[in-house]
Amino acid sequence: MSEILNPHDSDLEAVILGACLIETTAMVTVADALRPEMFYQDSHREVFAALLSMHHTGKKIDLITVKNELSARGTLDAAGGAYGLTQLTMRVASSAHLEQHAAILLGLYVRREMICGLHKLLASAADESVDLDEVLVQLHRLSDHLEGEAAFNDYLRDMDQLMLATLKQMDARVANNCNGVTGVPTGLSDLDKLTAGWQPGDLNIIAARPSVGKTAFALHLALAAGRAGKHVVVYSLEMQGERLGDRWLCAQAADINAGHLRTGLLTADEQHQALEAARELSRLPVCVDDNPKMGMDHIRSSARLQKSKGRCDLIVIDYLQLCEMKSEQKNRNREQEVAEASRKAKLLAKELNVPVVLLCQLNRECELRGDRRPALSDLRESGAIEQDADVVSLLYRPAVYNLPTERKSGYPSEGLGMLILAKHRNGETGDVYFSHNTSLTKIGEYVPPMEWLMKHAK
Repeated sequence: MSEILNPHDSDLEAVILGACLIETTAMVTVADALRPEMFYQDSHREVFAALLSMHHTGKKIDLITVKNELSARGTLDAAGGAYGLTQLTMRVASSAHLEQHAAILLGLYVRREMICGLHKLLASAADESVDLDEVLVQLHRLSDHLEGEAAFNDYLRDMDQLMLATLKQMDARVANNCNGVTGVPTGLSDLDKLTAGWQPGDLNIIAARPSVGKTAFALHLALAAGRAGKHVVVYSLEMQGERLGDRWLCAQAADINAGHLRTGLLTADEQHQALEAARELSRLPVCVDDNPKMGMDHIRSSARLQKSKGRCDLIVIDYLQLCEMKSEQKNRNREQEVAEASRKAKLLAKELNVPVVLLCQLNRECELRGDRRPALSDLRESGAIEQDADVVSLLYRPAVYNLPTERKSGYPSEGLGMLILAKHRNGETGDVYFSHNTSLTKIGEYVPPMEWLMKHAK
């Protein structure tokens, strides 16, 4: 039973250590792949700890120097003494298959970690005094830990492999592009021109002050992607799913008054339009999760499940500062918590190779400026958000601040919205103008009013 619960191979461990003792290049091969705790036998663990320390400090490694190092550390006896070291060198002829041996040893270690972690989880799951959400968080952490440990040079590629993968991706863009859009369409042609659509693996931040229209804009993006046949998963921490449904009904229908929908005072024609709009919307590949207590671990678990089913091309999270932050680290401040959530969102985009649109709040600094135009420095609570993001867009509506025109373009502010692309890691920045109705349920391409065009015609 013990062998089953503690999978290991002492002979394999001895072969690896023997190779490191007699081959000058052996430690270079295993130093970044193995750690002392990965060795099951205590004596082997002590020997490798000494070897690793000597390698990192640039000391020469042979039977004599390692014996002296162990003596200096006071662990020579625990490592099996001089005789034990000599026995290790007799177990191997060369380091020809050292990398494969290290991979096997790593696998055995991961299995032991898995067994130990799952036993602890079973105990927590059976203990009703432990919060269920905390058990699920522990499960996610164990999964992350095991996946991280199991990676053995999976991400190390030589230039030949990298160029093959790069050309393959280029061919996919050429084959799949639609009028220059290679990612998930945004529903706004000017935004698509700057971004080529939301790109796989990118974290896209959309930030604004409260009541400027973050959620409304995010719903437009989700609807545009769904209409293009892309599978969208919306994680709404702020609003109930049915309230999002109200907004989508108003966006889809030709003429439904949002106030009538909210109060129930719908005309017979509006009720008919709502029914038809619901039929059309129900065909779109869009899912909504409105669990108010979800955190990034829940989002990652859910998104991975949807991705495994082929139902996740775009993730929308509304919004960052509402994500429940749970961590083993104590006494963390709010900025550190937000930074961790932002980092997890970026890792999620990279892991699933899908674009993530993450809504975020701006601080009050922008409201102190004359035109209230936001800037990157206004990102609330954490500079890590800007660092993690591939694209940062700032939402701005001058009419919110009773400004008659938008300063830069001179456009009248009524029904005008702006998305300021302030950071774009892989492309251009710029301003994108869009139009919206009074209730912010319909968003579309911006065309200046005829009066403005005639006034500014040459």
